[in-house]
Amino acid sequence: MCGISGLFDPHLASPADQLTGAVVAMTNTLAHRGPDDHGHWCDPSHGVALGHRRLSIVDLSPMGHQPMTSRSGRWVLTFNGEIYNHPEIRTRLAAEGADFRGHSDTEVLVESIDRWGVRAALAAANGMFAIGVWDRAERRLTLARDRMGEKPLYHGWVAGRFAFASELKAFHHVPGFTPTVDREALAHYLERTMVPAPLSMLDGIRKLPPGHLLEIDGAADAAPEPYWSLLSVASVGADAKLDGTPDAHAALVAERLAASIKSRMVADVPVGAFLSGGIDSSLVVALMQQQSSRPVRTFTVGFDAEGYDEAAHARAVAHHLGTDHTELYLRPSDALDVIPSLADIYDEPFADSSQLPTYLVSAMARDAVTVSLSGDGGDELFAGYARYQVFRSTWNRMRRVPGPARRAAAATIRRVPASQLNRWITRLERVTPARLRLSRPGDKLHKLALLADVADERDAYEILMTQRLAPRLLRDRIVRPERVPWLAGDELVRSAQLQDQLSYLPDDILVKVDRASMARSLEVRVPMLDHELVELSWRLPTSTLFADGSGKWPLRRVLADYVPAAIMDRPKMGFAVPIADWLRGPLRPWAEELLSERRVSDAGLLDATRVRALWAEHLTRAGDWHGTYDLWSVLMLQDWLRRWT
Repeated sequence: MCGISGLFDPHLASPADQLTGAVVAMTNTLAHRGPDDHGHWCDPSHGVALGHRRLSIVDLSPMGHQPMTSRSGRWVLTFNGEIYNHPEIRTRLAAEGADFRGHSDTEVLVESIDRWGVRAALAAANGMFAIGVWDRAERRLTLARDRMGEKPLYHGWVAGRFAFASELKAFHHVPGFTPTVDREALAHYLERTMVPAPLSMLDGIRKLPPGHLLEIDGAADAAPEPYWSLLSVASVGADAKLDGTPDAHAALVAERLAASIKSRMVADVPVGAFLSGGIDSSLVVALMQQQSSRPVRTFTVGFDAEGYDEAAHARAVAHHLGTDHTELYLRPSDALDVIPSLADIYDEPFADSSQLPTYLVSAMARDAVTVSLSGDGGDELFAGYARYQVFRSTWNRMRRVPGPARRAAAATIRRVPASQLNRWITRLERVTPARLRLSRPGDKLHKLALLADVADERDAYEILMTQRLAPRLLRDRIVRPERVPWLAGDELVRSAQLQDQLSYLPDDILVKVDRASMARSLEVRVPMLDHELVELSWRLPTSTLFADGSGKWPLRRVLADYVPAAIMDRPKMGFAVPIADWLRGPLRPWAEELLSERRVSDAGLLDATRVRALWAEHLTRAGDWHGTYDLWSVLMLQDWLRRWT
């Protein structure tokens, strides 16, 4: 894993020392992404400079140094990520006469670009990556990002120069750059707790969308183009469902996932895995252990707070599989130690509070390994979130109920505090099968009550996935986003999955994992997001995903061959943290300072009176889950403004 950066001045107005100095400064801000080596390449006659920070994973020798020039001398590459099928591509290239100096995947990538061109090389590559490659013959810079968005890549024009980098912090070293908040991105952030691509929180800087490339030869209005389309994969899959039984489909999933995991276990450094004790991480670890001659190193974090701790479940899975397991119990003091660094780690406002345990489990894992596999993506690919079924069943029922009756029911739900509903429903769930139980059911009911006045399923799912915080706190008028793609027909669950794979997965889950792990120089690999497995998942009939009435059936079926149902039969918890209690307790002084009326007013973005009311409401209404996460969004914004503007 690495950090990349670059500048391109098509007007040739930048002297060599300025180009080199700027790229070196940009690259130095990414040292945490690559502590093992650094390099830069500059061609002032064409106004281009590339930078690289290296975390050595494959070919630890100097032969893996970047930026790397192709043997022909035409292409210069700076590359962040891993090409898992590089041995197969190397064999193809060797058959065509290619000669290699080392055994890094970087060399394979640059030589495949040299022989086949950028698009064909990307089509052949199976991996996670963000690249910048300069074509010395055509005087063209090309950026590209992996299909599912595992690796980040920001870009933009600054004072006549085109700049790109792995993280936003690097742009502060581009000559002429002035950090200004993008108001559209701010509204999206307050709705979603993250900034969705292609927006960034800094005006003029954009994220390259997953599966896209961008060619720059001097035109400031060049637009990204897809080289692989998730929407196309989903649309084709809807019309080309697999024949056969659910068991046969599960066997195909097991075969593809095992192959994905095998390729992601290859490294010249120690490899381990995150283990929460849930279905996805347990299955990844089970298949790793099956293919390993020694106990796999596994890592988890736990909490003393009731209702949040998964460490015991992870411990049971680890014991059954025979892994070399390490766990860490997270205390409020641990959170206090990390929180002052969050604005640096996530140099864009980001308010998924599981960023805290993700960072801490990454830190713990890095003490023992350099690469860790994770189970992320299983819920999105195989319909594991309870909200999918809740959305489908609730929407189908609600649209048959007259509007006045819907609104009356919603008003009744809202009159009962979510904390009280949580207690009541939890008592009733004692007679419900464990896998069908919900954590915080009262909070979810309050969310569903928002659907009372919605007439369109796309808007309904958007409400379920947003906080609706912007209208209450923003001083500016909100610009609503374009309508999201939606699959034809009555496939509500599949359409919801598509939305999550297009935005929630790359813009929240993968951002969280990338920044938290890279802050500790740990490479995280996500075998569920192998693009061939993604394509296979879209060809599975919906009936296979819900073969026994609950989602993610193919994964649970495969896992049953390795872990007894008695260990796995429990409610899904996620990676939540007891942030509400912490904000009323040990984190209160930190929060109070960031939410002071003076600080909020001086920033000029939010209504200070409403922010203070939100804070006061939180301090007096214990158990208000949604209010807590609204507040966390404001706190992360305020802390980011303090650090970066």
